[in-house]
Amino acid sequence: MDADVIVVGAGPAGMMLAGELRLAGVDAIVLERLEKRTGESRGLGFTARTMEIFDQRGLLSRFGEIEISNEGHFGGLPVDFGVLDGAHQAAKTVPQSHTETVLEEWVTELGGDIRRGQRALSVKDNGSAVEVEVDGPDGAHRLTAPYLVGCDGGRSMVRKAVGFDFPGTPATMEMFLADVKGLDLQPRMIGETLPGGMVMVGPLPGGITRLIVCERGTPPQRRDVPPEYDEVASAWKRLTGDDISHGEPVWVSSFGDATRQVTRYRQGRVFLAGDSAHIHLPAGGQGMNTSIQDAVNLGWKLAAVVRGRAPEALLDTYHDERHPVGKRLLMNTQAQGLLFLSGAEVQPLRDVMTELIAHDVVSRHLAGMVSGLEIHYPLGSGPHPLLGRRMPHLALTGSSGAGSSTEALHAGRGVLLDLADNAELRRRATGWTDRVDIVTAEPEGDVPDPLAHTTAVLVRPDGYVAWAAPGSHGDLPMALTHWFGPAR
Repeated sequence: MDADVIVVGAGPAGMMLAGELRLAGVDAIVLERLEKRTGESRGLGFTARTMEIFDQRGLLSRFGEIEISNEGHFGGLPVDFGVLDGAHQAAKTVPQSHTETVLEEWVTELGGDIRRGQRALSVKDNGSAVEVEVDGPDGAHRLTAPYLVGCDGGRSMVRKAVGFDFPGTPATMEMFLADVKGLDLQPRMIGETLPGGMVMVGPLPGGITRLIVCERGTPPQRRDVPPEYDEVASAWKRLTGDDISHGEPVWVSSFGDATRQVTRYRQGRVFLAGDSAHIHLPAGGQGMNTSIQDAVNLGWKLAAVVRGRAPEALLDTYHDERHPVGKRLLMNTQAQGLLFLSGAEVQPLRDVMTELIAHDVVSRHLAGMVSGLEIHYPLGSGPHPLLGRRMPHLALTGSSGAGSSTEALHAGRGVLLDLADNAELRRRATGWTDRVDIVTAEPEGDVPDPLAHTTAVLVRPDGYVAWAAPGSHGDLPMALTHWFGPAR
């Protein structure tokens, strides 16, 4: 075997997955067809949940100064994301190129094997291993590993080669995205619906303006090369009447509103994550964020099985947990597309939605959906409100090495947080200390409501609560065995 896991694709999902595997001591080869990063900004910013994930791995400070905001939208209708509880707001204007740079540097520091200019040509699962035919600068060669993960985007070769079912709806229109220098346009951060379509304008660092142009009635095209800037400027003039042809394009791309999701995220020894598993209208910047969260959900599980610490059945929970999240993502982006891109016939619906969003309960529901903070996995039974949900940030005092619940997750291991100095609880967890860190501490400062009167919490490496006391049905060793394998 050439590695424990082969990852195809070095975008945000592939890099995040490689980092998670290396944190757990798993050898991973990342294959990337491009010889170097494109530098294209593409996805901008992070949702609040992705901010939390980066913070849980100690990565957030690597991004430098980040512009944050409570301002958001749902289908172009303003939504106040400040109604959500959490340590982080959404990040704005962080280019995807910067995110990829930060993640690649992290993976390299962890000893990751990133192979650029290596195109995966075919994938075959022979039952005991996965074989990949690769074409690189030194010619064609074959690699094998027990598992492979396709993170190779919406046109995934891995998905096609292995035969994943990918149902959904085809694109009905083509839209343009461009980063342009030399324009002085009024910002339209959440977009503006016009008689012929929709336009969006956002300022980026370095005097660059991000444009999105959606002209109704434009048939979808399958392009092998990006569109010319003249096409963008012409569509802009038809929609707004303004001439932007003098702008200097940094890069131009096109996209459609196709909506598809694989029926299974796992097929034998092959997995899909990110856009390989789901494509959709890029509404609300959710695509990259969902892809990163796919990788964090899969990484620790795959590492546990590879290292023989957990049964292979643990891998099936990746599909069970992430497929519903992807399905919900497709639902909300389709709904946003209807609001954003339809004509005057949808204005009554926009008016009704505007009235509803004025109510906090509706704003909280929509903001939770788009931000990822609402995610609820079926991780256990019992009345505790945190079961299956993300562990909120909790400042700690008197702990052995961790100043917060977030910092305790930096190593990418499970965490048993003992908030009542319970020696018997810690004794029952000693058989798992090679996989789970035990942190004994007291809450400091304000304690989030879900943690009031909580004496202990078992947190998975991806930051979701698998057991809590009081309030979980089943004892701690049962939960530890289910998620981390038998005691040593």
